[in-house]
Formats: sequence, C-alpha cells, structure tokens
Amino acid sequence: MTYEILAVGLVGLFTTMSVLIGAYIGLFYSLPERVLSGILAFAAGSLIAALAIDLSYDGAEALVNQGFGLRMAWITMAGGFALGAIIYYVASVFLESHGAALRFRRRLMEYTRLTATKPADARIGMLAKCALLKHLNPDDLKLLLPHMQTRQHQAGDTIFRAGDSGDTLHIIVEGSVDVVDTNGHALATLGPGDVFGEMALIDGRRRSATVIASGAATFLEIDKAGFELLAEKDEALRGEIHDLARKRSLANLKGSNADHSLWARIYHAAQGQSAMPSETAEVSKGKGIGLAIIFGNILDTIPGCLVIGAKFSSFDHMSATLMVGMFLGGIPESAASATLLKRAGYSTAGVYRMWSTVILAGIVSAIAGKLFISDPDSLFAIVMQAIAAGAILAMVSHAMIPEAIHKGGSISVMPVVLGFLFALYLALEEAQTRTTEPGTTSSGYHEEGVQPIITGHRLDYTRASA
Repeated sequence: MTYEILAVGLVGLFTTMSVLIGAYIGLFYSLPERVLSGILAFAAGSLIAALAIDLSYDGAEALVNQGFGLRMAWITMAGGFALGAIIYYVASVFLESHGAALRFRRRLMEYTRLTATKPADARIGMLAKCALLKHLNPDDLKLLLPHMQTRQHQAGDTIFRAGDSGDTLHIIVEGSVDVVDTNGHALATLGPGDVFGEMALIDGRRRSATVIASGAATFLEIDKAGFELLAEKDEALRGEIHDLARKRSLANLKGSNADHSLWARIYHAAQGQSAMPSETAEVSKGKGIGLAIIFGNILDTIPGCLVIGAKFSSFDHMSATLMVGMFLGGIPESAASATLLKRAGYSTAGVYRMWSTVILAGIVSAIAGKLFISDPDSLFAIVMQAIAAGAILAMVSHAMIPEAIHKGGSISVMPVVLGFLFALYLALEEAQTRTTEPGTTSSGYHEEGVQPIITGHRLDYTRASA
C-alpha cells in the first residue's frame, strides 16, 4: 500500500507540475494569446473525452454490475454529476466575488459588478445603466460627478450639429435620439443607456453627425476633462470605447454617402487607446485577491486529481486522458495568473510559492482519491467519482472553453475537437491493452474467463462456456 500511495502521489505531482511551467512562462515570456487559447481548448477536449469514456460510462457500468438497472444507474450518475456541478458553481461564485474572477479576463466586468457598493448619488445609478460604464465601481463613477450635468430636451431639439466642436459625451437616461449624417441620411436611433458624442472626444475634431431628440429626453453630459480622467484611470473603459467606435465605424461605412476617410481615422484613433482591462489595479488592492486567484485554481485542480488517484492501479493503468487534460489545462491558466500577479507587485518567489500550493493540493487530492474512492465495488466510491466528474465538467464549461474562445476566437473550437480525438485514441489504446489481458473487463475487473453479456436492461458478466 505504501508503494501505491507514493506512486499515486507522483502521478498527482506530474499532473499538476505544469502550473510551474505556466507560471514561468507568465513571469518571463509573452506567448501569443492564440497559442495559449489553443492549448486550453485542446485540454478541454481531452477532459470532455475523459468524462465521457473514463468516468460516466465506466461508473454506470460498475453500477449495473452491482445489480442496478440501466435507468437507476443513469439516475445515480446524473445525480452525482449534477451535485458536483452545483458544488463547483457555488464555490467558484464565492471565490470570484472575492477576486478569483480576475484570473479570467472575460470575468473582470462580472467581478466589478459583484463587488460594487450601493450608489450614494442618483446620478451614479444612471451612469451604472450605461453600457459603456456599467463595469465600473461606484467609487470610480463618483469621479465623474463634478464633470457631469443633467440636461432635458424636447422632441425636435438639436443636441448638436455636424461640424460643431466636440467637448462632451452624452448618455441617454430617458427618451431617444436620431443620428443623421451631413446629407440628412439617418444613421441610427439611440435609446436609454446608449452614449453618443464619443467620436469627437476620441478624435479631437468636430462632430461628424447631427443628433436630434426624437421626443422628450433626459441626458447626462460629461465634459472632456471628466471623460479623459476616467479613461486614463480605467483601461477597460478605453477598450469599451474602442469596441464602440469600431462597431459604429463599420456600420457607417455601409452607407454610400459616408465619409470613409473620417470613419477610418476615428476607428484607428480609438484603436490606439484600447488596452488590456485593468485587472492589475484590482489585484493590487489587497493580497487577499491574489490568494483568491490561487484558491480558484486549487478548486479547478482538486476534482480531476481525486479521480486520477481513484482510477490509478499501476503506471500501466492510469487515466491518461484525464491526466493530459489536467496537465495541459494548467499551463495557460497559470501563465495568465502569474503575469497578473507579477504586475500587481508579487515577487517571482512569491508567485512560485503560491503555485506550489496548487501542486500540493493536487498530490493530496490524488492520494485521497486512491485511499477513499478507488474501490470499484463501493457505491460510495462510484458516486463520489461522479460528483468529482460533475465538478470537472462544470469547470470545463465555466472556464476553459469560454476563456479559450475569448482569447483565440471561434477557431478555438478546432483544438477542442482535436483534444477530444486525441483522448479518444488514448482511451482506445488503453482498452486494447486491457482486452488482451486474460479475464479483464472494460471496467478493468480481472476474472478468468469472464465475458460481458447484455440481457434486456442489464449488463451481466458471466463465465464464458468452454
């Protein structure tokens, strides 16, 4: 038994040591996001294959061997998966509300919304409804109050004309406006929460379109100084402005009478101001957020290593598909987190120490899986493996695939498929090895002369006739 514990500990170490590789990359190198997204997507595909082949099917088969009907076996496995997903979801929401969401760039806006305090000024509530500003905390929005005025307009009022100087950004609180070009052609109709007037602030030139109130309307006007103050402080806002300018530029380029050089110029001006969201500022608010990031990665590590330990019987019989997925998945995630922690002021040694706790958690989880949930004849062990599998599936759908697509675009679906096919090949190779061993079933049971026979709604193992 001591040998098996040491062996499974080594398996847990090997599976999780990739986080140190990723941390090293994040601290000292800058790999293209498409490369990291491809690795993450490939790992996700491998984990999906492991869930489908090594866990869900094998678990249901083991239940049938214990006398469960097919439906009851499915219900038991489904219940385990569902419970594991719920546990993962509740834990991840808790950690993300304390800062762990910052390890994923796409989660930054949700993090700021979760940590936002109740607005102390009614105008802050109005600002929070604006699509351009809703990711900001109330404390950030308060900076705009000295630079903001509320305006009322009636139907037909001209807010500004094409050619006017641009020194204010307008946010619609109530009502709507029509945007027309210099030839009187309608470009867009904007409503509550929309902004307009940002083009001139970005480009520094005169208004490029005329805006007319469609009916009674209320606006918030932010002057140029306030806009620049907030844009300088919050890089995510500059990214939002970039996206808004791009969309409006492309929309207006469709018009045959549009000033193409103007829209191209505005778009490139906005693009020059875009940058990575300000995760660094959030992490630097306190070490607790850095710890939440690490705990988030520990949460992602524990379920997989539990199952790896549970499935380990020897170095010739390991859950290779699950190990590949866990190993590869740790690289992009730890690289991104290490880069973020370094920018927030953590030392290189401190980052390595934090990631070492993830490896330790993986080793302990693998050993725990071997000790407590590895018995294929134990209903408790089978259900616990299903719960862990549900947590893994929740992690793949919650973090890995969305983050891969966020970083690499829709092309990331291809590495997911490749990862699945690669893992399927490993599973088939493993199955081929097992079937060549005398008396070994697809679940790994050894009994001389035993062959599976499907009868009705049951999968029975009986001795082959001589």
